[in-house]
Amino acid sequence: MKFFGKIDKYIIKKFLGTYVFAIILILAITIMFDINEKLDAFIKAPLDETIFDYFINFLPYFANQFSPLFTFIAVIFFTSKLADNSEIIAMLSSGMSYRRLLRPYLLSALVIAISSYVLSAYIIPPANIERIDFTNKYVKNRRVDYGNNIMLQVAPGQIAYMSRYDNTNKTGYKFSLESFENKKLKSRLTAQTIKWDTAYNWQVRDYEIRDFLEKREKITSGKKLDTLISFEPRDFLIAKNDHEKMTSPELREYISRQKDRGVANIKSFEIENEKRYAMCAAAFILTIIGMSLSSKKVKGGMGLNIGIGLVLSFSYILFMTVTSSFAVSGLTSPMVAMWIPNLVFTIIAVVLYRKASAG
Repeated sequence: MKFFGKIDKYIIKKFLGTYVFAIILILAITIMFDINEKLDAFIKAPLDETIFDYFINFLPYFANQFSPLFTFIAVIFFTSKLADNSEIIAMLSSGMSYRRLLRPYLLSALVIAISSYVLSAYIIPPANIERIDFTNKYVKNRRVDYGNNIMLQVAPGQIAYMSRYDNTNKTGYKFSLESFENKKLKSRLTAQTIKWDTAYNWQVRDYEIRDFLEKREKITSGKKLDTLISFEPRDFLIAKNDHEKMTSPELREYISRQKDRGVANIKSFEIENEKRYAMCAAAFILTIIGMSLSSKKVKGGMGLNIGIGLVLSFSYILFMTVTSSFAVSGLTSPMVAMWIPNLVFTIIAVVLYRKASAG
C-alpha cells in the first residue's frame, strides 16, 4: 500500500479544511465580542492603528492560543460526518487497519504542530509588540515604567544597584556598581544619575570611582562618563506580557541571562518557553482523542461527539491554566507544569484509541 494514497489526501484535505473553517468561524465571533468590549478604545484610536496594529496582530495570536481547541473541533466534526456517512466503515472493510487510518490524521496534526510552533516562536512575538503597545496606549496601560530599590548581578562578581529608575526618561538615580574578586571588594562606582542609551550603553553623571588597591585607594571623579554595563531596563522592569514579545531564541537567552544574575521573577518567561513546545504535542494528543471518539456511529449522532469534544478541549485548556499556576507558586517547575496536561491526556488518548481500534 502506498504511504500517501488517495484516502490520505482525502482525510488531510477534510481535516485541514475543517480546521481553517473552525478558526475563521470562531475568530469572526471573537472579533464581535472584542469590538464590543473595547469599543471606547477603538473610537479613540485612529482606524489604521486599530486595523494594522491591533486586529492584524490579534487574530493570529488568538488563533494560535486556542489551536488545540480548533484541532479538536475539526477532528470531531469531520470524522463524525465520515462515520455518519459510513465512509470509515467502508475504509476499514476494505482491509485498512485502524492504525493505518490514523496516519493521515497524524500527518495533518504534524502540519498544525509545525505551523503552531513557527507562529508562536518567530512570527507572533514581533507582532505582539505592536498589539500590546496599542492596548497600553488606548485600552489599559500595563507597561512598567518605574522601579525602586533595584539590585542585580550584571556580570560575575559585579553587583549593580539603583534606588529608583524612571523609564520615561531612561534615567536611574543613586546608582552604584560594585566589583568583587574572590569575595573581596575591588572597586565601587557611584553616581547621582545613570542614563540608558541603547543596548548596554549607559552614561553616568556626577560619578566617583574608588579602586581598592592592595595598600592604597585610588579615587577618580567627574561630571560625565560613557560606559558599558551588561544590563538594560528590560532586565529589571518586567511587565505582565513581556514574555509574549520574545521569539524563542530571545526567550531562552533572556531566561539564561536572568538566572545567571539571580533574578527570581522570570516564571512567566519559563512557562511561555515550555508552553510553546507543549502546545505542539497537544495537536497530536487531541487528534488521537478526537478520532477515537468520533470514528464510530453513536445514537446521539454528531451533536453528542461535538459536545464531548468541546468539554474535553476546554478541559485541556483549563487544566493547562491551572497547572501553570503551580509553576508560578513554586509547587512545580515550569516544564512539569506545562507537560502534566499532556501526560494526563496522553493516557486518555491511549485508552480511547485501544477501545476504538478493538471495537
